[in-house]
Amino acid sequence: MNKLKTKLEKIYSQYSNLENTSDPLHLIHKLNDKNDIEVFAFLASVFAYGSVKQINNVLNEFLKLSEHKPYRFIRTFSSKNIINFKHRFYSENDITNLLTLLKIILKEFDSLENFFRQFYSDEHPTVKYSISGFSNAILTHYENHFGQPDRGIKFMFPLPEKGSACKRMNLFLRWMVRNDNLDFGFWKFIPASKLIIPVDTHIAKISFRLGLTKRKNVSWKMAEEITENLRKFDKDDPVRFDYSLCHFDMIKEKF
Repeated sequence: MNKLKTKLEKIYSQYSNLENTSDPLHLIHKLNDKNDIEVFAFLASVFAYGSVKQINNVLNEFLKLSEHKPYRFIRTFSSKNIINFKHRFYSENDITNLLTLLKIILKEFDSLENFFRQFYSDEHPTVKYSISGFSNAILTHYENHFGQPDRGIKFMFPLPEKGSACKRMNLFLRWMVRNDNLDFGFWKFIPASKLIIPVDTHIAKISFRLGLTKRKNVSWKMAEEITENLRKFDKDDPVRFDYSLCHFDMIKEKF
């Protein structure tokens, strides 16, 4: 246990710097306004699959399109706006509908924080039920405005009760809840202790090697198991190890 604690803290101290990385978080940090950061971080999390180069390309396209004012752009968005980029199996139509949906939500709630808050309860042991409520509500909004969601939209809003690790939603929550040189800490109503680690292939692989999980298939249960084991080393902020473990594994892969 002590050996693993030492190893985790060493990785954390060496790989928790945003400089000299191509992580999409670097683009989010270029914005200054809280509203801009929140909506752009959400979009960044939605697009956070595939190669880092692909992700950064589409995010840079959106920043250019919105003139680096994503909140204003979404609040005034019209389906007449031409979206001329796509991302893997997100079509241009998926992205247009997503931005229209966000416009509807922001018009009613003013921020994603206010919208998400209605699904959170202090009685919840983790953010699992909040994510489920959030995603189900958005999918219901989508059906009401556009009909049955296609594959791309469903992929944007996975559900933990269906086994998904919900990596992208957990990543967005990490950015919004934690507060340090990496994460913004805007959402004060959720304790960092209730976050679940965003599990991608890098986190799954290194967590298995370190003994943080016995599972080999990425799932919500794997994410819970890894987080529960990290709580043994930091019960108040177990997800703080996420960025460093992921980038440690990415860097080691190159050598």
